[in-house]
Amino acid sequence: MKSELTGQIERITFFNEENNFAICRVKVRGEQNLVTIVGSLLNPIPGAILKMQGRWVDHPKFGTQFSVDVYKTLVPATEFGIKKYLGSGLVKGIGPVMAKRIVKKFGKDSLEIIEHDIQKLLKVPGIGKKRVEMIEKAWEDQKEIRTVMLFLSSHGVSSAYAAKIFKQYGSNAIEIVTENPYRLADDIFGIGFITADKIAEKLGIERDSILRIESGILYTLHSLSNDGHVCYPYDDLIVKAGELLETGKERIVEAIDIARQNKKIIIEDVKNPLMPGEEKVTKDVFLAQYFFSEKGIASRLKKIKSQGSSIRSIDTEKALDWVQGELVIKLAKMQKQAITMALNEKLLVITGGPGTGKTTIINAIIKIYKKLNIKILLAAPTGRAAKRMNEATWHPAVTIHRLLKYSLAKQGFEKDENNPLKCDLLILDESSMIDTYLMYQLLKAVPDFCSVILVGDVNQLPSVGAGNVLNDIIMSGIFNVVKLDTIFRQARKSLIIVNAHKINKGEFPIINTGPESDFFFIQRLEVEDVVSTIVELARDRIKKKFGFNPVDDIQVLTPMHRGVAGAANLNIELQKALNQKDGAARAISRGNREFRVNDKVMQIRNNYEKLVFNGDIGIISKIDFEDQKLIILYNKREVEYGFMELDEIIHAYAVSIHKSQGSEYPVVIIPMVTQHYILLQRNLIYTAVTRGKKLVIIVGTKKALAMAINKIKSETRFTGLKRRLTC
Repeated sequence: MKSELTGQIERITFFNEENNFAICRVKVRGEQNLVTIVGSLLNPIPGAILKMQGRWVDHPKFGTQFSVDVYKTLVPATEFGIKKYLGSGLVKGIGPVMAKRIVKKFGKDSLEIIEHDIQKLLKVPGIGKKRVEMIEKAWEDQKEIRTVMLFLSSHGVSSAYAAKIFKQYGSNAIEIVTENPYRLADDIFGIGFITADKIAEKLGIERDSILRIESGILYTLHSLSNDGHVCYPYDDLIVKAGELLETGKERIVEAIDIARQNKKIIIEDVKNPLMPGEEKVTKDVFLAQYFFSEKGIASRLKKIKSQGSSIRSIDTEKALDWVQGELVIKLAKMQKQAITMALNEKLLVITGGPGTGKTTIINAIIKIYKKLNIKILLAAPTGRAAKRMNEATWHPAVTIHRLLKYSLAKQGFEKDENNPLKCDLLILDESSMIDTYLMYQLLKAVPDFCSVILVGDVNQLPSVGAGNVLNDIIMSGIFNVVKLDTIFRQARKSLIIVNAHKINKGEFPIINTGPESDFFFIQRLEVEDVVSTIVELARDRIKKKFGFNPVDDIQVLTPMHRGVAGAANLNIELQKALNQKDGAARAISRGNREFRVNDKVMQIRNNYEKLVFNGDIGIISKIDFEDQKLIILYNKREVEYGFMELDEIIHAYAVSIHKSQGSEYPVVIIPMVTQHYILLQRNLIYTAVTRGKKLVIIVGTKKALAMAINKIKSETRFTGLKRRLTC
């Protein structure tokens, strides 16, 4: 039977931004205890009064609850409610402290003052003209955002995106979304084709509309690029798009041709040799960005290889003798070969696993070229890799993004073919994780006379972004490649290195280890026990035995995001253990995640404005409700995030192995369970183990570990780089 209930929200227990489902505790007049309400609520705010219709239900675990069918939001009428309402972070410029001062000054008239006579706020201690302007704008924006929210909510979009949509389109948001909802998928981070398609359906856009089908094709290609593909076979793309769009082949073919005419995609004929004198022609489809990037990489690599060098020739034997004396070492045969090639070749690839002497080779090359007063630049894809490169060589090293100097005004990199890098030698570390787009941007800025050395481990996972650049360069066979596979004697003392090479060869690692080892395997048969053991290790055992800091030094790397031993659940459990909620501490909820001061977090997209990039890890140092911002420390650099930008970060106590590429951590813990069988493969576990610098612990079953080691076939990435380099 339908009932009515009016109450004031005291706290929000749970809120899912995807579907607006909320669980709130409300204060109802006449009731001594708080009442639990559940239902779809649009951006619930503590302090707001809800007039609700619904029904009472008995939950088997949580008891009696009021299930909300429809409701109306009323502004709070009591001083306590207004204080809670204004202090909730609703309005930029007003936090809990300022809300208390405003209500102390104006009491129950506070909201009326803000709405109709805002200049009176100047009478409140701590509020000046600038803050009044900020509050006034935020109050007006909030009303417009709510209009946008109501419109989007009625069309199936979560309230979490309303503020971002409003920020992108302003007061034109409803008009733009109504005209072409598929723009949302292109313009707003986090909104994909599926959400845009739901809106379009409610707006009456036909399912066989060319606008819809073209957007679906572009979405399919973007999704495939997220899986690493630079291009995709034409016929297979039609099938993939058909599965998504549920429409006929003819309409998809028509939309592909329109996208081609609009230069959003490029279709390329590919000749595939069959027998001598015979060939089969197929078609590959590229997003335009990736086509021109891949073509540009091939062109630049060939040009650099063919041009003369600015580095004068030297006596290689004398240089080798001299550098061995400088480094006080005796170089191995393969190391001498690599250094010799680096002194004589324009473009060289050096690949090898841990402990095979890559760092020694780089140090020797740098020593020799410094002696010749050659301008050298060192770079790596990530901040951690660049820092490690700097520490190992004592030579400045930066990320590729910093090297190229992103310009907000230009909306691109400052360094390019018209403003090239000033160097005679460029050494790139962790080259296996450089994707197609970034490699092209870099090579555009490399002068023709510059020598280039690509250093990496081709056996690791390929780049997170589209492409398999290092592997394609090696497989083309037109560049000199030094493959290092011998572990040096000193490195053999580390079981991490020994076992990494065993895994790479398809051999089961040594797991019967002593207490002084740097590699451990802890058998746990049940996945729940795997999780509890990881939490115990991270919180207590590793710190007690080895002295490592649980947050700064320990990184959990897992194959998957979902599941009991996936990154999402591990982050929940590790946050509970490592950063318990303090009643006085500030925290902000976003969906199922609660961000707290001192939380370890990761950026999950490239943000050139903030100069933080996909995979960067930092610590939350401050949450400011008045200014609606959060401060994260990335390697001692403060970066500011507005509350609307928190979908760019996730907790990082545990991260996926893919996200760990290019990084190195003092301690790595890896769950290894059969529930992850879909992703278990050799290069995945090899990559995870090689991320550990001083200690690696695998927790799980021998069966799961064996499954990973025995599976060597990973999914093929469709690229055209190898073909372009060899033709």
